[in-house]
Order: sequence, then C-alpha cells, then structure tokens
Amino acid sequence: MEHAADLDIALDRDVFMRTLVRELATSLEEVVGLQEASGYISLVGQAVGAQINEAYTRALAVERLTREQVAEVLVDLKQRIRGDFHVIEQDDEKIVLGSRSCPFAEKVLGRESMCMMTSNVFGTVAARNLGYARIELLETIARGDAGCRVVVHLKADPEAEEGEGREYFDGTALLPRGQRP
Repeated sequence: MEHAADLDIALDRDVFMRTLVRELATSLEEVVGLQEASGYISLVGQAVGAQINEAYTRALAVERLTREQVAEVLVDLKQRIRGDFHVIEQDDEKIVLGSRSCPFAEKVLGRESMCMMTSNVFGTVAARNLGYARIELLETIARGDAGCRVVVHLKADPEAEEGEGREYFDGTALLPRGQRP
C-alpha cells in the first residue's frame, strides 16, 4: 500500500495559495459579477500595497520614494513573488511595465478580477509616494495575452484620461475612471 506522502501530487503551499485566491475570485465573479469582484479584490490589493510600501520605505529609510525608486520597487516586488516584470519606459508622466509571467501562474487565466491585485498594489505604492496614479492594464495574461503591459500614469493629464483604468490619490482612493473624490 502506498503512503499519501509518496504520491505524485502537485501540491505545495504556493499551489495551494494560488488555487485559494483563484477560487475566491471565481466565487466572487460568479456571485456578484466581474466588476464587483474586482472591487472586493481591490480592497485587498490596497491593504497589501500599503504594507509593501511601508516595508520598502522603511528598508530604504525614506519617507517617500522618488519616481525612479517607485519603478524599481514595482519591479522588485513582482520579481520577489515570481512575476517577471520589467520597466519598458518611464518619464515624469508615466511608468510602463511589462511582464512575461504572473505570480498566480496558470491560476490567473480567465480570472481578470485577480489583476486588481497588481492594479491596486501598483496604484497604492505610486500614489502614496508621488501623490497620484492611474493604472491602466493594457494587456493581461488573465485575458489571454502573451504577457502583461501596465501603464502607471503619474499625472492626471489628457493622455492619462484617454484610456480605462483606476485612479489613486495618495494611495487612498480606489475609483474607476471619471469618478473623483
């Protein structure tokens, strides 16, 4: 008789946690719809973003990150959780990031609400340090794209207003485009 511990089953803490988040997102999307599920996940993302921001500002011994540091932190935090993010371009108006993999791996496929974790963590970190951010998810692995392309708009200007996205003010507001506090 084989022992359970000897069975070839793809299960460890990482797989379990990614599966848990996926199933929570699935349940939310089925019960309340994609938009509301994204809203719930946004709340979690904002809290996680605040904690991550605190960890980086404390470790760097600064009160606020510069734009260059924000870009570096966004890439670093994703690298640490196995999201292969990199900076495509950055200037005073925006930071454009790309990724070839998602921290949720295959569990994110078809679960767009899970992308709110990226949106809210990025938005919270950028806005807490730079005063404003609008996150635009141009391409996502969850939607079936080959990778992710995320624009972090740093100013509320006409270019930022053209696309879809969520706005963040000092990291506290989670508002869809067009709604202001």
